Amino acid sequence: MSRHRDEGPTAHAWTWTYEGFEPERERLREALCTLGNGYFATRGSASETTAGASHRPGTYAAGCYNRLTSDVAGRRVENEDMVNLPNWLPLRYRVRVDGARPGPWLSPGGAELVEHRQTLDLRHGTLTRRSVYTAAEDGGARRLRVEQCRLVHMEEPHLAAQRTSFTAEGWTGEVEVEAALDGDVRNTGVDRYADLANRHLTRWRTGTGRPGTVWLCCRTLDSDIRVALASRVRVVGRRGIEADTRLTDRRAVQSLTIPVECGATVVVDKTVALHTSRDPAISGPRRASIDAVGRAPGFPQLLASHHRAWEYIWRRAALDVPGKAGTILRLHLFHVLQTLSPHTAELDVGVPARGLHGEAYRGHVFWDELFVLPYLNLHFPEVSRALLGYRHRRLAAACRAAGDAGRVGAMYPWQSGSDGREEAPELHLNPRSGRWLPDHSHLQHHVGSAVAYNVWQYARASGDKEFLYGQGAEMLVQIARFWADAAVWDSSLERYRVRGVVGPDEYHDAYPGSAAPGLDDNAYTNVTAAWVLARALELSRALPHPRRQELFERLRMDPAEPERWDDVAHRLHVPYHEGVISQFEGYADLAELDWDRYRDQHGDIRRLDRILEAEGDSVNRYKASKQADVLMLGYLFSPRELAGLFQQLGHRLDDQSWRATIDYYLPRTSHGSTLSALVSAWVLARARRNEAWAYAEEALIGDVADIQGGTTGEGIHLGAMAGTLDFVQRCLTGLETRDDGLWIDPAPLPQLSKFRVGIRYLNHWDVDLRIRAQRVRVAVPESNEDPVRVLLDGSESAVAPGTARWLDLPGFSLGSATRPPTGPAGSS
Repeated sequence: MSRHRDEGPTAHAWTWTYEGFEPERERLREALCTLGNGYFATRGSASETTAGASHRPGTYAAGCYNRLTSDVAGRRVENEDMVNLPNWLPLRYRVRVDGARPGPWLSPGGAELVEHRQTLDLRHGTLTRRSVYTAAEDGGARRLRVEQCRLVHMEEPHLAAQRTSFTAEGWTGEVEVEAALDGDVRNTGVDRYADLANRHLTRWRTGTGRPGTVWLCCRTLDSDIRVALASRVRVVGRRGIEADTRLTDRRAVQSLTIPVECGATVVVDKTVALHTSRDPAISGPRRASIDAVGRAPGFPQLLASHHRAWEYIWRRAALDVPGKAGTILRLHLFHVLQTLSPHTAELDVGVPARGLHGEAYRGHVFWDELFVLPYLNLHFPEVSRALLGYRHRRLAAACRAAGDAGRVGAMYPWQSGSDGREEAPELHLNPRSGRWLPDHSHLQHHVGSAVAYNVWQYARASGDKEFLYGQGAEMLVQIARFWADAAVWDSSLERYRVRGVVGPDEYHDAYPGSAAPGLDDNAYTNVTAAWVLARALELSRALPHPRRQELFERLRMDPAEPERWDDVAHRLHVPYHEGVISQFEGYADLAELDWDRYRDQHGDIRRLDRILEAEGDSVNRYKASKQADVLMLGYLFSPRELAGLFQQLGHRLDDQSWRATIDYYLPRTSHGSTLSALVSAWVLARARRNEAWAYAEEALIGDVADIQGGTTGEGIHLGAMAGTLDFVQRCLTGLETRDDGLWIDPAPLPQLSKFRVGIRYLNHWDVDLRIRAQRVRVAVPESNEDPVRVLLDGSESAVAPGTARWLDLPGFSLGSATRPPTGPAGSS
């Protein structure tokens, strides 16, 4: 029926509404309507549906992984996945009219559906579905109106609930309701993984608790994590309606038959508690879940406390951007906060690249924290510290990996999961060709530099010297030791070189025709390594002498190592060609790609690597990048910092050469990653402002419009979402947090020229920054702290607590680039 067609969401300031039902769009909806609280999250699947072609129900607890072995292309391959836990959603229903036989079980995909709408409420953290069903044989005179409100509790992280209301229109009879806990689930959320082992749970048990309560327990196969759910079902305001309980080894089912009068409404509440054996301060997950669901108040009280918790979080996450951009940014912020909430500070977890919203990338931790922590640092620093703690607890594993590779220091894995070993797959599937291919992404050693960068940025924003001098120093020094040891002297260049790596581009993993994987002197890798070495040297000199002595002795460091750090930091090789920075040594020798021909032939060429491989070719032969690589340097470092880094390495990077580098790589990038448009927008906002919005807009709509054609349904892109928030927060404000004050250098776009961000800086909560065309307002909340020092365009201002100041942006016009651009050479 045409009225069931999905015309896309209707977005208002705080709500996203989807009208109608369209099976092929359901996976996208389920990802974007996920509800979570940082401890666990549940996709926005309808409670009546089961896993199949249109639906991918999923509940995922942060850090809950399991390892399975599969037979792939004649090889035994081991993979670790974030586990799809037992499904707590199931609640199906049907009607019996005037004593007749009951009708079919109803669901949004059935022929009886005549109206359907679901609304995601960002302010309150709820998902509401409204459906109307009718019997075809009576011309629509008899209807069942169903409304369901769902929450994953933001205050009590182990609780979730859904209230379902049934209204009879034009009939009297009964509603039969069947609610269940379903342990018979697998990891089936990504079609590309269909040939891999996917049953992670075993040893199911079910049982009953107090009246109206059932429970289900199971374990993960390899990691032996015990998982328990308990469910309580109540019919609101009705006495004498007892649930009929049916237990199997994998399902606990409660059935209710509820009389309903014409025009009347009956309400069924389902409350669920989830615990695992990874939780602290419990005697066991089964007892904890049964106790939690037994103590849980009714749905109205749960909803009220859930609303209050979200209210507090939104206050700390202040971001006010008008118009459509602001509406999308609020959705992005909502999903970041559901994945990494204040509850995350209590957990041993990292930043899952696809959130807790699906099974893509197997729930692994990559370098995406590079795009996430800069936002969290200025709002939820306790969460940032916890996420860095995840890396510190896996420092020993990174040091073992370096040792196994013949290196000293720490070599962090490209993909991390439970214990810090390398989780990058040995093989990956090209869906276009159907072939399994070797995966060399584990050679992206620049992930270690990302960890070091996050340590440094967190300390600068929070002023947390205890962490910096403790766990932070250990990580930073060990990563620096790895880079110093990996650098090999080349007497012909009189430079150090880093060989056999893969850069952020990811397309290029070997030289054309080479049997050995890896490339030499990836510019991003070498420049960031030089930065790490310089910061490690700076930090080691700043450490109190007893702490420095203790650290160096515990790490069994040679006293001459810092001297080598300094030498390598100043003499790493950065290749150039045609007056621009080379992505890696030998890049200039690659062939040019006929971009127009491939666009004409294939349309969407974001995954150019798959297209070429399916044709028997290789992207390694061409000057073509999946995503920003060299240009990532302009994302990480302010223009002034980048100029200083290249000067440290013996090069002058002025405005002209940096812009030439931008102009060279942008048309040679397919933007096969959602992060690429974000980085391109960031760099252009500082170099060619009138060109930045096209990329910024693509970054904004990447998941909402699913521009990569189906990937969002497998899980949202958390780094890209957080990156758009930080684009407003730091890029457009030019904000740098330093010990000596807030450095700002605003460069708003015409499309984003008026906005507000509230940040937490040192001990000042909710410092208010407002951009208004040619002015910026800085307000500091009342406190007993010292004034905030603000540095803008070479001038300095002190803003005392309880006061605000408006500062002018000299020589600036949104309509034209009349303000001198702040280039890498510090031309401002």
